[in-house]
Amino acid sequence: MKKLKLIIEGMHCASCALNIERSLKKVNGVKVASVSLMLKKGTVEFEDSVSEDELKKAVARVGYKVTRIE
Repeated sequence: MKKLKLIIEGMHCASCALNIERSLKKVNGVKVASVSLMLKKGTVEFEDSVSEDELKKAVARVGYKVTRIE
């Protein structure tokens, strides 16, 4: 299992954070996804088979942008 923090741009409300969480959880292999509006960060735990690109695409699919991965 891997764990990453995603810095996410474009969130304005709690609904934004929930939409991103739902999209990340739909990625096959993602076990835990948690997004904080206040910190503008998302924490994701996922299997080794999931790429960072897949996570970025999941965020972009709902209209937001990952600006950095930690």
